[in-house]
Amino acid sequence: MGRKVGIVCSAAMWAIAVWAAEKPGTDCSSCHDEGAKVSKSAHASVGCAECHLKREEYPHPADAPKPSCAACHAQQAGEHARSAHGQALKKGNGAAPDCAVCHGKAHETIASKTAEFHRAVPDTCGMCHGEVLEKFKESVHGRAVARGIVDAPVCTDCHGEHNILPPKDRASLVSAGRVPETCGRCHADVRLARRFGLPPDRITSFETSFHGLALKSGLQTVANCASCHGYHDILPSSNPKSMTHPNNLAKTCGSCHPGAGTRFALGKIHWVEGESEPWPVRLVRIFYLTMIPATVGLFLLHHAGDFIRKLVRTRLSTKAMRVWPSSIHPLEIRMYPFERVQHALLAVSFIVLIWSGFALKYPDQFWAKPLVLWEGQYPLRGVVHRVAAVVMIIAGVMHVVSLIVSKRLREHWYHLFPKRSDISEATGMLLYNLGLRKHKPRVSSHSYVEKAEYWAVVWGTFIMGLTGLMLWANNFTLRWLPKEWLDAATAVHFYEAVLAGLSILIWHFYTVIFDPEVYPTDPAWLNGYSVRQRHHTGHHAPPPPPPPAEAGAE
Repeated sequence: MGRKVGIVCSAAMWAIAVWAAEKPGTDCSSCHDEGAKVSKSAHASVGCAECHLKREEYPHPADAPKPSCAACHAQQAGEHARSAHGQALKKGNGAAPDCAVCHGKAHETIASKTAEFHRAVPDTCGMCHGEVLEKFKESVHGRAVARGIVDAPVCTDCHGEHNILPPKDRASLVSAGRVPETCGRCHADVRLARRFGLPPDRITSFETSFHGLALKSGLQTVANCASCHGYHDILPSSNPKSMTHPNNLAKTCGSCHPGAGTRFALGKIHWVEGESEPWPVRLVRIFYLTMIPATVGLFLLHHAGDFIRKLVRTRLSTKAMRVWPSSIHPLEIRMYPFERVQHALLAVSFIVLIWSGFALKYPDQFWAKPLVLWEGQYPLRGVVHRVAAVVMIIAGVMHVVSLIVSKRLREHWYHLFPKRSDISEATGMLLYNLGLRKHKPRVSSHSYVEKAEYWAVVWGTFIMGLTGLMLWANNFTLRWLPKEWLDAATAVHFYEAVLAGLSILIWHFYTVIFDPEVYPTDPAWLNGYSVRQRHHTGHHAPPPPPPPAEAGAE
């Protein structure tokens, strides 16, 4: 019996040996000693035959295909093929990295989600980029990686893993336009900010600054995060070698603002409106956020009552007057040809300034697209804005010169000087329009309406011109003033534009277009003659009108 059992066992062992010799791929370890390495790698759960195809027969066919990472990692392979590394390989650069150069041999590949892999990334990239590696190791990010902090960024966090593109490529994660987005993945993350004690508003403050808005609109030459903080050699601002150390700010900012000096670096760089803004900006914001609603509110109250009364009197009553009652009341000349030229220049430049100015603040809006569409190739918006500003200044100079050389215009200008009676006129008219006064007050030919418009234009042109020149000649401004004063000028420029735009829409457009007495428009700005009734027949008769002259704000 024992002899029979021995014969059966021997036969079975012989059969197994023959079967194994015919199909060695079933147990690769019988010929290959890579099993121990594979079991510890990221491919531990992957069978040999999944990568090594057509090796069922032994000896293996000579035409058996080489293992391809793309068989399982098609997306990553495609990204690599389009990357700077893949394109270099395609052009015949044998030194360009492929999968094995970065990930190591397939049998020893480390899982990418491990701390070991994260820590090894800088050294891996450093095999080709040695100089960059040395800078990175000394940076705040490199030191954090060395301490084992897995949330600290390594090369692939900023440049991408497989889709690494040249910085000049607009799609690159480190292109000028995408740097804030890339940095923001960590610096706008509330969880990371709390964990590491980082200011959570750095990206927000940048995006609302001139640099951030210009970058958002597509301008590629404006400063981004790396322009000030560095690329691979980012250091804390307390480090004397840091680009943002107080002693180095003049040099750092001076790379874009040559000759700006050292004073402009004083004060806050990153600040958020309403939270950490400099005190000059805070005062400007409080002033305008109080004045704008109050002013616009008075405009609406005044015009609402005036519109209802005039609509009933001129359009809805049985004795309603014609739209342009030239046959009832003789037309009065209000603007001479040269003044209409000034008005045209002022109107066109104002509209273009409003459009091109708000396009910087709100570049995502549809009406801003025609201007900011070209920012990547040419700073069209800024050029258009500055040309319009020059035209407005020229119109202002023309007006001043005309007052100097023309006695007739000077005499008319005197009628636009504010008087104490203007206050009583405006108050009485507001009360009358609101139904709080029975009789319509006496209003002079050059009333508070024209005077308010004229002096608002004078004031607005001066303020917008002054702050605009400060921003245009920013290097000169920063040579004498700290940056926070330039920030204040920016705030004034913006809020004054809001106030001016609303004033034109609500006050001026009503008096010139939507007033029932002149609708669809007072043609004074076209032919010089006004259809407005200025010889009122209210409870108090007005004094005789002055000699013919133009209305300052028509």
